[in-house]
Amino acid sequence: MSIKLIMTWDIAPENEQDYFEFVISEFIPGVQRLGLEPVEAWATIYGNYPQIQVGMLANDLSLAQRALRSTTWQDLQQKLFSFVKNFSYKLVPARSGFQL
Repeated sequence: MSIKLIMTWDIAPENEQDYFEFVISEFIPGVQRLGLEPVEAWATIYGNYPQIQVGMLANDLSLAQRALRSTTWQDLQQKLFSFVKNFSYKLVPARSGFQL
Protein backbone atom coordinates (compact mmCIF):
# COMPACT_ATOMS: atom_id res chain seq x y z
CA MET A 1 0.00 0.00 0.00
CA SER A 2 1.30 3.45 -0.91
CA ILE A 3 1.99 5.81 1.96
CA LYS A 4 1.76 9.58 1.83
CA LEU A 5 4.05 11.79 3.86
CA ILE A 6 2.12 14.99 4.56
CA MET A 7 4.17 17.93 5.79
CA THR A 8 3.00 21.39 6.76
CA TRP A 9 4.84 24.57 7.72
CA ASP A 10 4.90 28.35 7.59
CA ILE A 11 7.69 30.18 5.78
CA ALA A 12 9.58 32.64 7.97
CA PRO A 13 8.99 35.98 6.19
CA GLU A 14 12.62 37.07 6.42
CA ASN A 15 13.75 33.87 4.66
CA GLU A 16 11.41 33.60 1.67
CA GLN A 17 13.99 33.90 -1.13
CA ASP A 18 16.48 31.53 0.52
CA TYR A 19 13.63 29.14 1.32
CA PHE A 20 12.50 28.86 -2.30
CA GLU A 21 16.07 28.38 -3.53
CA PHE A 22 16.66 25.63 -0.95
CA VAL A 23 13.41 23.80 -1.73
CA ILE A 24 14.09 23.74 -5.48
CA SER A 25 17.82 23.04 -5.44
CA GLU A 26 18.24 20.78 -2.39
CA PHE A 27 15.07 19.66 -0.64
CA ILE A 28 13.13 18.19 -3.55
CA PRO A 29 16.13 16.42 -5.13
CA GLY A 30 17.15 15.15 -1.67
CA VAL A 31 13.81 13.56 -0.84
CA GLN A 32 13.65 12.04 -4.32
CA ARG A 33 17.01 10.34 -3.69
CA LEU A 34 15.45 8.86 -0.55
CA GLY A 35 12.72 7.25 -2.67
CA LEU A 36 9.95 9.75 -1.87
CA GLU A 37 8.06 11.19 -4.81
CA PRO A 38 6.70 14.73 -4.50
CA VAL A 39 3.09 14.64 -5.70
CA GLU A 40 1.49 17.84 -4.46
CA ALA A 41 2.17 21.22 -2.92
CA TRP A 42 -0.52 23.53 -1.59
CA ALA A 43 -0.38 27.11 -0.39
CA THR A 44 -2.95 28.59 1.96
CA ILE A 45 -4.03 32.04 0.90
CA TYR A 46 -6.81 32.58 3.42
CA GLY A 47 -7.56 31.29 6.90
CA ASN A 48 -5.76 30.09 9.97
CA TYR A 49 -4.01 27.05 8.48
CA PRO A 50 -0.39 26.21 7.73
CA GLN A 51 0.95 28.28 4.85
CA ILE A 52 2.44 25.30 2.97
CA GLN A 53 1.38 21.66 2.67
CA VAL A 54 3.47 19.17 0.73
CA GLY A 55 2.57 15.56 -0.07
CA MET A 56 5.10 12.89 -0.99
CA LEU A 57 4.47 9.25 -1.87
CA ALA A 58 6.42 6.20 -0.77
CA ASN A 59 5.78 2.72 -2.15
CA ASP A 60 5.17 1.37 1.35
CA LEU A 61 5.43 2.18 5.06
CA SER A 62 8.84 0.55 5.40
CA LEU A 63 10.38 2.80 2.74
CA ALA A 64 8.80 5.91 4.28
CA GLN A 65 10.06 5.05 7.76
CA ARG A 66 13.54 4.21 6.48
CA ALA A 67 13.69 7.55 4.63
CA LEU A 68 12.61 9.48 7.75
CA ARG A 69 15.25 7.76 9.89
CA SER A 70 18.07 8.47 7.45
CA THR A 71 20.83 10.99 8.07
CA THR A 72 20.02 12.55 4.70
CA TRP A 73 16.47 13.30 5.92
CA GLN A 74 17.78 14.66 9.21
CA ASP A 75 20.13 17.00 7.34
CA LEU A 76 17.41 18.18 4.95
CA GLN A 77 14.97 18.69 7.79
CA GLN A 78 17.45 20.72 9.86
CA LYS A 79 18.21 22.97 6.92
CA LEU A 80 14.47 23.38 6.20
CA PHE A 81 14.01 24.42 9.86
CA SER A 82 16.28 27.39 9.25
CA PHE A 83 13.69 28.76 6.76
CA VAL A 84 10.36 27.71 8.27
CA LYS A 85 8.41 27.50 11.52
CA ASN A 86 5.50 25.39 12.78
CA PHE A 87 6.71 22.28 10.93
CA SER A 88 4.75 19.06 11.31
CA TYR A 89 4.42 15.81 9.41
CA LYS A 90 2.51 12.57 9.42
CA LEU A 91 2.37 9.33 7.47
CA VAL A 92 -1.04 8.23 6.20
CA PRO A 93 -2.34 5.65 3.73
CA ALA A 94 -2.36 7.39 0.35
CA ARG A 95 -5.66 8.08 -1.35
CA SER A 96 -6.59 10.25 -4.25
CA GLY A 97 -7.62 13.85 -3.69
CA PHE A 98 -6.67 16.35 -1.05
CA GLN A 99 -5.59 14.93 2.31
CA LEU A 100 -4.92 16.93 5.45
